[in-house]
Amino acid sequence: MKKIAVHFTLLLLTLTAAGRAQGKDPTYQIGPRDLIAVRVDEDAKLNGDRRVAEDGTVNLPLLGDVPVAGKTTAEVTAVLKRLWEAKYMQRASVDVQVLEFRSRPISVIGAVKQPGNLGFSGRWTLLEAITAAGGLLENHGNVAYVLRRADDGLSDQVTIDLDGLMLRGDSKLNIPIFSNDLINVPGTVELTVYCLGQVSRPGAVVFKSNERITVLAAIAHAGGLTDRAASKVLVKRASGASGPRELTVDYNKILAGKEPDVELRQGDVLFVKESFF
Repeated sequence: MKKIAVHFTLLLLTLTAAGRAQGKDPTYQIGPRDLIAVRVDEDAKLNGDRRVAEDGTVNLPLLGDVPVAGKTTAEVTAVLKRLWEAKYMQRASVDVQVLEFRSRPISVIGAVKQPGNLGFSGRWTLLEAITAAGGLLENHGNVAYVLRRADDGLSDQVTIDLDGLMLRGDSKLNIPIFSNDLINVPGTVELTVYCLGQVSRPGAVVFKSNERITVLAAIAHAGGLTDRAASKVLVKRASGASGPRELTVDYNKILAGKEPDVELRQGDVLFVKESFF
């Protein structure tokens, strides 16, 4: 874990500038609590950073409260240019940028030290978002999922190899993060099952993973079946108040794809009987 932490710090220092230099999203619609920068070349007194109020307006010199929520920076620029030129100056060269995205924050959940919603400034990368959430916990898995949610309700999920990003330094994996993104870093879960009977290494099998653990995986970690093993595998598990539950699966049929590979739970006991033929 220390090695990953060192690589994480080095990558963050080298890639932060690139993340912040990315252009603004022309489709982003300004919302309440966003911080916008307004610049007018012809009159510096009109310049300033303004917080959008809860009612979606921003207070500007000479104009008062101007509705900006639901508009892109280009649309707000056009509105302000028109208003200032109509009343106060012949020409207004206006520029509007979003400095802080507060109306639609990003969310970071899972194996990070400070999970939750993050209002952010400028344009962030995945590494910057994870850092803002306090960094990774020691039990983090080797992947991160970025769920990108669009205004039309559609969504897309991007899977990022954290080992590739942090250990191998693949900058292509340090993707830009946009408002309303959800970043999920699943943690590894320790699962202990017991493989007994006709397996090469009977005993406890401990998994540390965020993947589903199945009968085939457990038997493989126990060294596989012996030459005298039957294909039937008894899975015994505790099911609470109703008492222990047993189910029998067929190892050969699972291998052939003719039977589902049963997912195991904490404390499950697998017993492989001896074949008499």
